[in-house]
This record gives sequence, structure tokens and C-alpha cells, in this order.
Amino acid sequence: MRQRILKHIWALAMFTAALILLGMVYAQGSGLDSPNYSSDNIGTDVETIQDPDIASDALIKRSSYAPVVITEDFETIMARYKASKSETMQRQMNLLNERYDLGDHKANGVTMSRGKPIQEGVRVKLPAGMTWDKLAQMSPKEIQQKDLFPRGFLPLPHPNHSEGGMLFPKFQIDEIKKQEGRDLTRFDLDFDLPDRFLPEFPGPIYLTTRSDLGDVSRGKLVTNQNYFELFNGILNPKQLEGLRLLVTPFPQQQFNLLEDRRSEHPSLGVACFDCHANGHTNGATHLVGDIRPQEFRHRIETPTLRGVNIQRLFGSQRALKTVEDFTEFEQRAAYFDGDPVIATKKGVNILERGSQVHFMAEFQELLDFPPAPKLDIYGELDLNKSSESEIRGQELFFGKARCYECHPAPYYTDNTMHNLKAERFYKPRMVNGMMASADGPIKTFPLRGIKDSPPYLHDGRLLTLDDTVEFFNMIQELKLNKKEKNDLVEFLRTL
Repeated sequence: MRQRILKHIWALAMFTAALILLGMVYAQGSGLDSPNYSSDNIGTDVETIQDPDIASDALIKRSSYAPVVITEDFETIMARYKASKSETMQRQMNLLNERYDLGDHKANGVTMSRGKPIQEGVRVKLPAGMTWDKLAQMSPKEIQQKDLFPRGFLPLPHPNHSEGGMLFPKFQIDEIKKQEGRDLTRFDLDFDLPDRFLPEFPGPIYLTTRSDLGDVSRGKLVTNQNYFELFNGILNPKQLEGLRLLVTPFPQQQFNLLEDRRSEHPSLGVACFDCHANGHTNGATHLVGDIRPQEFRHRIETPTLRGVNIQRLFGSQRALKTVEDFTEFEQRAAYFDGDPVIATKKGVNILERGSQVHFMAEFQELLDFPPAPKLDIYGELDLNKSSESEIRGQELFFGKARCYECHPAPYYTDNTMHNLKAERFYKPRMVNGMMASADGPIKTFPLRGIKDSPPYLHDGRLLTLDDTVEFFNMIQELKLNKKEKNDLVEFLRTL
């Protein structure tokens, strides 16, 4: 009898322990006592369980889905994230300062289309005792084995990679709040890159249909408060309706009306032009929605929409075939990290393909590249208007540097994808919650107007055109000398 009672007590104790364990697992998935509970924390696993008799295959499997039911109240969630914000941002700024020279070094006499100075010089810091010439003489395998790949050439993490989500520069936040009263401030994060390395704000708008008008934005950020005033009489009714939808906010992962948000007050959401400001870019960042688990997701720097009419691929890695596909996809999935379950919960905006998507795409396809007065009708330099350095740079671009193989004139894109295989130069590693590993195939972005669109590469890891030339000199093993690299930068600034 005594033994039977002891067995029952033991069984009850084991059952209670199992319930506690499952409660801990549930808490991790739903946000209880977890600093990274968010619906962006896709792929959370239970690797902390050490006892092989307790852990099961079901417990250690990663999930492709974000937690749907949030059991904490919003005030508790917000308080926790506000408390950790300073530490999170300090960690990211330490990383940036370790990788780059973030100083204000303006290029002499070179500006973006509306006059913002361009930052010059290679900002990526070298390993101790190294020079760019020494590195250029080494093989990828040797650089990898000696761990000499410059840290600024590694993939760049989101300011809080385990959280992710849309993150806007302060100048965009301030102007939207001023015009619309809508607040894009996140209580958990601030934007990380200094303004000097971002596109000018607001960017000018050039239309393929009305090149005679020049910048039709009149120096204003286009929003739902002024789009009609600025474009009535310039666009047809379909295009005007498409623009209205592009400046209309819709629910998004971090900005919505529910308790699972990162804005202090319930939010109507974000608009397409909150990232693609004036049909261009403001440098806003996000994480791709295509990859799992979370640490393998790539940071993305918002690309410009200028020149989408000549492009045949959309999305840095998705290879969507039309701007209509991309417009529809963004609302359905990218706004919600590729999770249709969360999208349904937070209020996905399903656009109607035959009218709304078409109208939005029709306006986007009017967005032109900025003027390039030194280029002829073939997209190459008019030699009578160009400096000797620019001409030498063009010869390198179409010759020794082999840039033309992916970026042919006149728009400097081959409308396909390429895999640079930069991982030849470094071993995979965790960097601030991101697994820095292979990038995979990336679309060839047009280089027309490139000086107006810093930072560079799909994740914004290259702050200047000088950094970009140095990166490709290493990755392509070109062995360009200093003068050749400077000439190449001079040419790129003319595009």
C-alpha cells in the first residue's frame, strides 16, 4: 500500500514538472518573461532544455510561425522594451563604430540632385596592420583562414535582429507626424545609420511623362495631405488613384491597432511611401520575410523606385517578375514578415489586382532617374563634358573592372541575379543576433542615379561609393590600384 502511494506521488510530481515545463515553453512562444517575444521573433526554439529525458523532438523544433496569442498586457511589453532600448542601441552603435569611420567627410563639389553633400572615402576599417593593397594580393582562402575580411564587408544586422521590423530615420518620422499626425516612432529602437549616409530628404520626383517639369515634388514630402494638390492636372485619374493608395497607411507588423505593436499608441499602419519617400528611398530598413529561422534573415535597405519601368525583376532576392507582383506581394506578406496568419490577425490589406494594384503600378512606372547631364543617348559619357578622371573611370567600368558584365549601359542593369559568393572570404559567425553567412543570389540594381541612393548593397553595409568600389575590387579579385579606384568612383558619380 505504502509503495503504491509513493508511486502515485512520484507520478503526480512528474506530471506537475511536465506542466511547468510546457508552461515555460508556451511562455517563450507567447511572450511571457521573454525579452524577444515578438511576432517578429520567428524561429524561436527551446534549446535551453538540457535533460535528454525531458526534451523531445517536438520541443526543440523551430517554427516558421510567429506566436499569435499574446498573453502579456501591452503596458508590460512596452515597459520591458523601453528598458532594454538603450542597451540594444548601444550594442548596435558599438558595432557600427568598430566597422566604420562614421565621420562627416564631404566630397568636394559633389552633391545629390537637390544639393545634399555626398560622403566620400573608404569608411570600412581594416584589420590591424593591414592595407587594401596587401589584402588585394591575398587569395580568398587565405583571407578566410586568417580572418582578415574587413568587418564592414560582412552582412549588416538590423539594430535588433531578433526583433526586426520596419525602422525609419528620424527626419521621416518628424515630417509624417507634422503632416498627418501619424507617429512612426518605435518605443524599442531608433534608426542606426547617421543621416549623412542616407539619401537627401525629401528626394526630388522626376516623371518620364513630364520631363519638362523637372522636380514635381516642389521640395515637399508627398503624403495623403498634399498628393492631390501636387499632382492634380499632371497625372491621369488612374495614376492619381494609384498615388493615393501609395500614400495611404495600412496595418503592418510593428504599426497596427493591436497589443502586438511597437508604437506607443495604436497605429493606422505604414504607407508604401513611408519607406519609398517620394518614390525614391529614405534609407528605411527592414528584414526580408523570405528566410527562416530569424537569425538567417537579411537586413534590407529600401531601394529606390526610380526607373522601375526598365526593370524586370523586383525584390532583392525574390525575383518577382513585375512591379504589379511586387506591389501586391508587399501588402500581403512583406508587411507581415511573410506570415499570412499574423497578417490576418493584424488586418492585411488585400489589394484588388485589376484596379488598385494596376493603378499603383502605373504611377510607379512613371518615376524617372535623375538627370545625368554628362551622359549621351546611349548612357555613356559625352567626352566633351567629362573630366579625364571620369573618362578613365568609364574605360575601367567597361574594361578591367568588368562592371559592365552585370551593369551594361544605358541603365546599368542586366535585369538578372548574381551570386557574388562573398562567403569565400569569411567563416559564418553570429553578429548581434544575425548569422553572417552566404547572401545568395541578389538582383542587379540599376546604377543610374547611384550617387543619390546611399548606402549601398542590398543591406546597406557599404556607406560610400568608395566602399563599394573597394568591396567589388576584393570580391572580384580585380587588383585595381588606388588611382584606378578613384577614377571608377568619379565615373559612378556621373551616372
